[in-house]
Amino acid sequence: MTDDELRKVANEVRKGIVVGTHAAKSGHPGGSLSAADILTYLYFEEMNIDPKDPAKADRDRLVLSKGHAAPGLYAVLAERGYFPKEDLETLRHIGSHLQGHPNMNDTPGVDMSTGSLGQGVSAAVGMALASKVWNDGYRVFSILGDGEIEEGQVWEAAMFAGNHQLDNLCLVVDHNGLQIDGTIEEVNSAMPIADKFRAFKFHVIELADGNDMAQIRAAFSAAREVTGQPVCIVAETVKGKGVSFMENEVDWHGKGPNDGQYEQALAELEAAGKEL
Repeated sequence: MTDDELRKVANEVRKGIVVGTHAAKSGHPGGSLSAADILTYLYFEEMNIDPKDPAKADRDRLVLSKGHAAPGLYAVLAERGYFPKEDLETLRHIGSHLQGHPNMNDTPGVDMSTGSLGQGVSAAVGMALASKVWNDGYRVFSILGDGEIEEGQVWEAAMFAGNHQLDNLCLVVDHNGLQIDGTIEEVNSAMPIADKFRAFKFHVIELADGNDMAQIRAAFSAAREVTGQPVCIVAETVKGKGVSFMENEVDWHGKGPNDGQYEQALAELEAAGKEL
């Protein structure tokens, strides 16, 4: 797909995030919207996957380590054809397969159940090791939050990945600068992020605008060429990207829009889609 086509898909993914969190009256729109472009590129361009065969053995894996951004993952999976887009309206409802955090047992296309921060990336490292040991050939991607990397378990996993030269592993840090209680600087800064991953023997790609499709393409293209090291893409993003009143507002880390906010958000995304 071209960058313009991918931008249009990402805009639809953003609509899905808004639809889901509005229907649930809860959820995490901010961090879902910041990661929407990266998720779109992975599922529509980068990863070896087949929505008709979600469990195919040689598929690439995606572990959403920042599992609270499940509305973003669900929206991109629905857009890719893993399940009907209408299911997004059941987010967090009793009996729905779309719960507040990803469940690999219930949702087609979800490769790992996540939510407890720091644990998803450890599972991703294990998957990458298994692919190497069994010569299965698949790649593993994992998206982390910049607040999440305050968890010590992240760095234990990074140490293992670097020491075992897992060059089939690509981590993405969604660096939007905000977490549930405020800015990362106010809470417990993990800066400088890139230098830390380099110290753990990662090849680091610093992505100046993680919401720009051309830059995302260049970053993942560069990551494909790396051998002998795992990769970490540190992507500067905007929390709440695409919805004006959610952008860079920490309050939108974890709440759903009301009816008026829902209508405004969809109107903005509809207008943005027409300009693409």
